[in-house]
Amino acid sequence: MRNRDLAHDHVRRAAARLKALDVLFEAESWADVVRESQEVVELALKGLLRRAGVDPPRIHDVADVLLAERVRLPAALAPDIDRLVEASRALRRDRELAFYGAEDLTPSTFYRKHDAQAARESARLVVGLVRPHVEAGS
Repeated sequence: MRNRDLAHDHVRRAAARLKALDVLFEAESWADVVRESQEVVELALKGLLRRAGVDPPRIHDVADVLLAERVRLPAALAPDIDRLVEASRALRRDRELAFYGAEDLTPSTFYRKHDAQAARESARLVVGLVRPHVEAGS
């Protein structure tokens, strides 16, 4: 790994963005909570991959990379890899839709509180699982 600080930076910034999720949630901006949760998950998982010596691809969903490189990830995370994969995949599906919408879908009316709650919980879960392993390597 060329830049050892980058993994830590990714996870630190993902953790800081968790606070922004709370602000968006309080404002009842459900679509924005979903979109920003995806970015939190993406940053945290890319930090984990970097910490494991894997250069993450420039894509938004790294689920397949996590699965392919699972032997390089911290052994203590083995029971949680499927949860990390699911969070990455689920939030990736909503990334553009939550931000841009579509001709037949307006994000602010499509996404509901339960969508935002699920997305925020996924983001918290991923950061909570990943952070100790990345910080331990700093």
